[in-house]
Amino acid sequence: MARHVLTDWKPEDPQYWAGKGRAVAARNLWISVPNLLLAFAVWMVWSVVVAKLKLVGFTFSTDQLFWLTALPALSGATLRVFYSFMVPILGGRLWTVLTTLSLAVPAIGIGVAVQHPGTPYLVFVILALLCGFGGGNFASSMSNIGFFFPKAQKGNALAINAGFGNLGVSIMQFAVPVVITSGLFAPVFGAGHAVHDKGVESQLYLQNAGFIWVPFIVAAAAAAWLGMNDISTARASFKAQSVVFRRAHNWLMCWLYLGTFGSFIGFSAAFPLLSKTLFPDVMVLKIAFLGPLVGALSRALTGWISDKWGGQNVTQVTFFALILGVVCTLRGVGAFGGPANFQIFFASFMWLFFWTGVGNASTFQMIPAIVRASMPRLMPQASPAERLKASEMESAGIVGFTSAFGAFGGVFIPMAFGQSMKDTGNPNTALLVFLVFYVTCAALNWAAYARKGSLLRGGAPASTFKPAE
Repeated sequence: MARHVLTDWKPEDPQYWAGKGRAVAARNLWISVPNLLLAFAVWMVWSVVVAKLKLVGFTFSTDQLFWLTALPALSGATLRVFYSFMVPILGGRLWTVLTTLSLAVPAIGIGVAVQHPGTPYLVFVILALLCGFGGGNFASSMSNIGFFFPKAQKGNALAINAGFGNLGVSIMQFAVPVVITSGLFAPVFGAGHAVHDKGVESQLYLQNAGFIWVPFIVAAAAAAWLGMNDISTARASFKAQSVVFRRAHNWLMCWLYLGTFGSFIGFSAAFPLLSKTLFPDVMVLKIAFLGPLVGALSRALTGWISDKWGGQNVTQVTFFALILGVVCTLRGVGAFGGPANFQIFFASFMWLFFWTGVGNASTFQMIPAIVRASMPRLMPQASPAERLKASEMESAGIVGFTSAFGAFGGVFIPMAFGQSMKDTGNPNTALLVFLVFYVTCAALNWAAYARKGSLLRGGAPASTFKPAE
């Protein structure tokens, strides 16, 4: 509809922004948030469901269960590659509606499949892959919101959209353990299974973990259709956007975002099952939601710090903090001798979740800053307005593609933990791999962006990191 299309969008004009732009941008942002929140909830729902499958009669191995937590991340990361380019092609409003409605497919599928213990493992594999629809949504959502805000507020706006969207993981991990024990929805969603856990018999309504999201999905999609806008100047073909693949900074930021968001989503997927495996006597599922909650809130509430102090500086601190967190986690699992300690293990993971959130915000603040700083060299003959338009388009493309690459952390981390547990009976090998990886991220960020004389510190980019023409 024409009334939903913004034909003269000028967020960098102070008068326009104060008179009309701010309200329109805010409305689109706050409609985007619940749509993205639901996407994360459906994407990560397996992180809780897998811990309960054996109780209702499924006989899958621990390795198979870890795979079910990894597969949504695999498909979600892959879909992000395509989703990141769809907003300029179809428009943010229509694409938000379509992608949100797609979440109902795996949600309903899970609700049906878990009611039948004879359901083949292949069906669960397919459903886990379909949950990747939720993971794909992030790339297009972030690309879309980035078009609405002026550069001075872009970092905070992206942090709010992503941070409160990330809350979907925490809300899901809090809500699902509650709703699967309630028979309130039995007349609609179906009867429960009698389960025996530690000598206690109870009813488990595992299908609620999928069905509960469907009404919210429909409502959020309707809100997007009625209240969001498209920006006519934010349209571009895939060919026009594909220039980002020739930018070296795109690939450098992919590596850094793999270290921040990849860690957040990977730890979110693996933490409940890993904790339950290492500490079977602790009721971990009742508190597992705290990790994603801490990570989501730290992302949403710290974006302004990067806007003020520079994302590259915050990112540098983040990777030092993640290195420390892994060392403490190794102590918590008993890697340095002595027994495993749940308190140290849990506190260390909360520390890791917190800093992944901070790093998620800081890396996304860096991307538009890097692109803007590169434009005078990439487009020396262009006018300021032409450079601004090009930087907006490239920033959106790099944000989307970087988010796709980072999401593969949701694959590698559960797989690494699963393989480490299978080979050695402990997660130590996986944690050591993560430790080395964070060291590479800290070194890369310093060399390319945080050192004196680098692109974001007022100097020209070193030849090693020079974006391709």
